[in-house]
Amino acid sequence: MASLLQKINTLISANVHALVDSALEANSVKVMDEYIRQAERNLDALDDQAATVGGTVKTLKRKYEEFAAAAEKLDRDIDTLLMRGKADLATAAQAELNQKQSLAQEYYEQWQVQEKEYRRMLDAKLKLETKLTTIKQEREHLKALLELVEAKEMTTKAFRSLDDLAGVGDDDVQRLGEQIRARLDREEARMEMASTNLREQIDEAIGMSEIELQLEERRQRLGLGGASGSA
Repeated sequence: MASLLQKINTLISANVHALVDSALEANSVKVMDEYIRQAERNLDALDDQAATVGGTVKTLKRKYEEFAAAAEKLDRDIDTLLMRGKADLATAAQAELNQKQSLAQEYYEQWQVQEKEYRRMLDAKLKLETKLTTIKQEREHLKALLELVEAKEMTTKAFRSLDDLAGVGDDDVQRLGEQIRARLDREEARMEMASTNLREQIDEAIGMSEIELQLEERRQRLGLGGASGSA
């Protein structure tokens, strides 16, 4: 039992930061997984032993209470026997009382020792469970971080591989950029030319409509009738 509690206390005293640092150096959460396995394995063993010790505590407490109650009754009986003048019976009862009181004291002392051990085990169990929860949470955070780093490294390698495969260097990138910008400039010029032609056609159409409207107004004023009257 002492050996188990020593293992438990070692796990409890483990430095979380040191575990995280070790995992980062190894670029893996294996060291944390190993801690979790050991902690869970020792917690299972501790549960079994704590249940056994807890049962012993209850047994010792019950025995103490039984003998203490019996001793208390004998103590009253001895007084009664003496008052009735039955010294022989009182003597025998006193001997039995001494025996029961001694047994009660032994059970009490054993009960207190086991109770203390049981409390130590429960306290260690609670502390290790708390530590285990913290380690599991940190493991998930660290795993996510390592996966992110790995993804970024893979992305960087992919870009480098594509660059090597296509032979694209800084000059090539600049030249491609200039070609793209030149094509955009030509397309913008075409759009501007098309817009200019459209505006001219619109202006021309609007201008002719205004002239025809003015002439029609003059015809109406002069009483010349429709546009065909001007022939």
